[in-house]
Amino acid sequence: MKNRYYILFSFLTLLIISSCNTNYNEPQISLDSYVVENGFNLKAIASEPYIEAPVSMSFDNKGRIWVVQMKAYMQNLEGTGEDTPNGRISILEDLDNDGVTDHVKVFLDSLILPRAIAHVYGGILYAEPPNLWFVEIENDQPKNKVLVDNQYTRGGNVEHRPNGLMMHLDNWIYNAKSSARYQRKNGKWIKEKTSFRGQWGISKDNFGRIYHNNNSVILKGDLVLPNTHFKNPFFTPKAALGKNLTPNQRIYPLHATSINRGYIAGRLDKDSIVINATAACGPVIYRGNQFPKEYAENAFVCIPEGNLIKRIVLTPSPNNLSGKQAIPKKEFIASTDEAFRPVNLFNGPDGSLYIVDMHRGILQDKAYLTPYLRNQYAKKQLDTVMGMGRILKVQKENTTTPKMIDFEKLPTSELVTLLEHSNGWYRDRAQQLLILRKDYTSVTLLKEMITSSKNPITQIHALHTLNGLDALSFNYLEKVIANSNQSKTISHVLVLLEQFSNSNYVLKMIELTNKLLLKKNPEIDLYISNSLGNWAKLTPTEFFPILFKLSDQYQENKIFQEGIISSLRGLEKDFILYQKQENTYNASTVLNKDLNIILKNQLDAEKKQNQKLKKQNVKAIKAGEKIFSNNCATCHGNQGQGITSLAPPFIKSEFISQSLERLALVILHGLSGPIHVNGTLYNLNATMPGLGANPEFKDEDIQNIIYYLQNTFSEKEKKISIQKIKELRNVKPKESVFTEKELLKY
Repeated sequence: MKNRYYILFSFLTLLIISSCNTNYNEPQISLDSYVVENGFNLKAIASEPYIEAPVSMSFDNKGRIWVVQMKAYMQNLEGTGEDTPNGRISILEDLDNDGVTDHVKVFLDSLILPRAIAHVYGGILYAEPPNLWFVEIENDQPKNKVLVDNQYTRGGNVEHRPNGLMMHLDNWIYNAKSSARYQRKNGKWIKEKTSFRGQWGISKDNFGRIYHNNNSVILKGDLVLPNTHFKNPFFTPKAALGKNLTPNQRIYPLHATSINRGYIAGRLDKDSIVINATAACGPVIYRGNQFPKEYAENAFVCIPEGNLIKRIVLTPSPNNLSGKQAIPKKEFIASTDEAFRPVNLFNGPDGSLYIVDMHRGILQDKAYLTPYLRNQYAKKQLDTVMGMGRILKVQKENTTTPKMIDFEKLPTSELVTLLEHSNGWYRDRAQQLLILRKDYTSVTLLKEMITSSKNPITQIHALHTLNGLDALSFNYLEKVIANSNQSKTISHVLVLLEQFSNSNYVLKMIELTNKLLLKKNPEIDLYISNSLGNWAKLTPTEFFPILFKLSDQYQENKIFQEGIISSLRGLEKDFILYQKQENTYNASTVLNKDLNIILKNQLDAEKKQNQKLKKQNVKAIKAGEKIFSNNCATCHGNQGQGITSLAPPFIKSEFISQSLERLALVILHGLSGPIHVNGTLYNLNATMPGLGANPEFKDEDIQNIIYYLQNTFSEKEKKISIQKIKELRNVKPKESVFTEKELLKY
């Protein structure tokens, strides 16, 4: 018996010791061919067989990496099999805590060319063309999948479809290669128009400016906060949005790489090394806290065709940005490994910079693959370099990785405190979770933080968190401005104030604005210029003088003129008239030239819309006439003259020319007499049946017959929407059909 217990004890001891052995067989990746800027280390933290063809990634609340894998992309020189459903979203795990992935969980499988991911609203948002999906997470498994947008990507090849999914300071999700932004509010998804940005990858700085690029321009940036200059539908701002921040597109690879159309003069130098970027992508603004302070808010950009990462030093000034190569003729990271294909960059919760390396031979998609590049790939056998993928991490030398906080376990008070964190990733995630939790005990803490903090970035995060909680008001924002001397904070407050435009606050807003103008601060003045639109609509005469003053003061600054145009949306003609009445109108100013172009654009758009409506109306009227001939003319006559004792006339009928709701109810649900038409009483023997109960007649059919009756028998044509017809289907008469008395209520 003792032997049996001894054997059992020995077995259990061995089992426990074995379970404590957390040394796993991890892939060893050599980075000897990589040259990194002095003072930094490069480490492969994930690779094959755990991942293949990664294109994007996102960190969860525990700091784990979730990777999007586009495994079907260009598996051969012909590009066949791209519709194979083998794409994945996987969770990378480091169970022995040595900083290298040793386990992987597949979260979603059988995807076709997935391309973007974001941890938002307690789940993940991900793009699988043409759809944008949201799915909740429960025990690392997908739950409650929701289609957010079935036209997230429309057409285009794999290189030219929307991507990015960046949650912004303003609580909207922005994209590259897209003019749409998204937000979930009270459980409903909202899609709004925004300015078109970039090609692959998107980023932001601490103030909230957005950065992007395209293959041949290394870095572009918006000089203003998103959608502040974008409110006038008849004007496209150019000075403030998408500014080229790289004066030249020069890159410095370590070796001769294979690029498309390398035979074109000026593409390659005498050593066959590519001169300018041809596939720039995946930019990121470094917002971490690990690199030296001179790296703060530097831009890093992927150059996969040159096997390198470029660093650009950004210099902001009031209402402007400029960028320059960090170290002359030297890249932040460069490699002689032609399979090094960095395609995306991300800030990490540990303050490091993360590189998504697709790691493959073929970079160019088949849609643009020239015979020249195809031959280059084949000659170097780059088409055989497949089935690989890396996530690389860049750290400052001699840095200890801080322990990751589990955000899900943090109390609300600690989340509020994290809005002061020196790492932008922490601030972003804390803001998201505070809004998601809807714990309104945070409101007092957030307001205290705004009052006590001297850091405008902390204040901005707290303000937008309050906005996400619907906890802002005009009076509160007015107090913030009164107690602040931070131009960045005041700029954001001005943007937030516009949603509270109300006649009750007009006088306060005028007083507030005039006080701010006394500061003579160009940054504040810019956000006054682009945030008065809703106020100007309420009382143009009060706000026109302010906008004119700004226009005159900054008349040589195109960015200011664009901001004023954004505020004058729909008021262009009135503003020109105001200037003429004040004897200040000058047709040659930048602003007035643009305003006159806008007025012409409005007129052209109106003509096009009228032509479009006319075509649509003709089609609808013809369809309505057909329904009338087949279903109504038998009783009402072919000319709508009516038939004695059977049906009244349509000519001069109040039921046609007055309330369209009343007419729709008659058509949908029917009518019984007696009935008055044009002063004459008709005692009808027959009851008119409604068409609404007949499944053959859709809402559009009801709309078409109304259009026909309006066009034929009414002097003034009116319109009725499909939505209204849907609503009227549910308005039932007391009996089987309506009486005249019932209808007169409508």
